[in-house]
Amino acid sequence: MSISYNGLWKLLIDKNMKKVDLINDLGISSSTIAKMTKGEKVSMNILEKICDELDCDFGDIIHYEKNKDGGNNEL
Repeated sequence: MSISYNGLWKLLIDKNMKKVDLINDLGISSSTIAKMTKGEKVSMNILEKICDELDCDFGDIIHYEKNKDGGNNEL
């Protein structure tokens, strides 16, 4: 399983924003942004804050990709 935040990065580009803007505007940590850059999980609270700030929905910023072999990884 893999998480992709490509929608978020594209949305930031569309809104002429940078990752550091999310850090400053939302008060989230740089380590949270680093986790997202690596495709790691972050809390729903963080995703909620981002959606509120960017006026979007979860599906606009995050995408779940299944394993190619169809198996599940442990959480």
